[in-house]
Amino acid sequence: MAQLILLPGKERSAFKRHPWLFAGSVGRLEGRARPGDTVEVLADNLRPLGRAAYSPKSQIRARFWTFDSEEAVDDAFFKRRIAAAVALRQAMPELHGQQGLRLIHAESDGLPGVIADQYGDTVVVQLTSAGADKWRQAIVAGLLKATGCARVYERSDSDVRGLEGLGPMTGWLHGEAPATPLAIEENGVRLAVDIAGGHKTGFYLDQRENRALLGQLSAGKAVLNCFCYTAGFSLQALAGGALSVLSIDSSGPALVQGRANLALNPQLPAARAEWLEADVFQALRDFRKAGRLFDLIVLDPPKFAPSAAHAERAAKAYKDINILGFRLLRPGGLLMSYSCSGGVGLEMFQKIVADAALDAGRNARILRRLSGAADHPVALSFPEGEYLKGLLVQVD
Repeated sequence: MAQLILLPGKERSAFKRHPWLFAGSVGRLEGRARPGDTVEVLADNLRPLGRAAYSPKSQIRARFWTFDSEEAVDDAFFKRRIAAAVALRQAMPELHGQQGLRLIHAESDGLPGVIADQYGDTVVVQLTSAGADKWRQAIVAGLLKATGCARVYERSDSDVRGLEGLGPMTGWLHGEAPATPLAIEENGVRLAVDIAGGHKTGFYLDQRENRALLGQLSAGKAVLNCFCYTAGFSLQALAGGALSVLSIDSSGPALVQGRANLALNPQLPAARAEWLEADVFQALRDFRKAGRLFDLIVLDPPKFAPSAAHAERAAKAYKDINILGFRLLRPGGLLMSYSCSGGVGLEMFQKIVADAALDAGRNARILRRLSGAADHPVALSFPEGEYLKGLLVQVD
């Protein structure tokens, strides 16, 4: 096994069990290692720190599999880690009976670069690092063993793979496409899942609990769902008794799927649903000019800041969209605002929303702080895993 020897003083993050080692921390590599190979990590005094996946083309030069320098990284290792991640979900009462479930949440489950989501009897896996890519077969075998699912589909086509020197990989790894389109039921609402062409692995499971909360808040309200994608929030609002739900997205295909999802739920009042294909920023400005107001607004935009380096530019976009949202709320109205940008922390996001309320001339208070669902745990040693943050705010 090759040895990755760190520069003096650069072992501190490993002592804190942070799973990433950046290129600037590395002194030298002794021996030969290809992308994804397991290397032994040593401090500059040759003290063993653990074993990691080597990625020579990435600024994250290595990702720790284990901080136990004696633990073998082999097929059995992945079987154990995957079984532990699945068992964790099975032990959570709030996840019982869920047809859509995150099984592996990358670094927070001790498997850097590995995402696995289950939709019924189908698992969708996303491998974003060189180490995860190398252990594809072992990961698939571990998932099949732990879940008993019939099929595994790969959606390793995110831009992050390019930073690792990897190309996109998609397709069936085990089994074949089901005979009928894939759909799940979430909080009493049926939703189609496009694992081949949808965002991420086909759906945003991290917002499950927040969608349920929206349903509980929607009775008798005029709801505006911005960046609605395939209308998960919108359908929960209708199920919760909203008087009207306007769903906006710039993607025509997403709105088509949103309408199709509504059609999967004949119990919902389709006449109360309105759809608008438009740039959300411009649409909200137009509503402002027209004097149109709402009781409850959801702002769930795409990732404006993929890293901390983009945070300043992203902050302006987040502030602008929240100003527009605040101005469209009736007195007593609710704003449910989110950021999924890893480069924008909760403290920064709260300040952005507070500044937006001030600029919009609204007095507002935080009713709840919102985060990802229970199947998206965050390791205490890896705060970067808490990418989704949100606020439920009420205005006077």
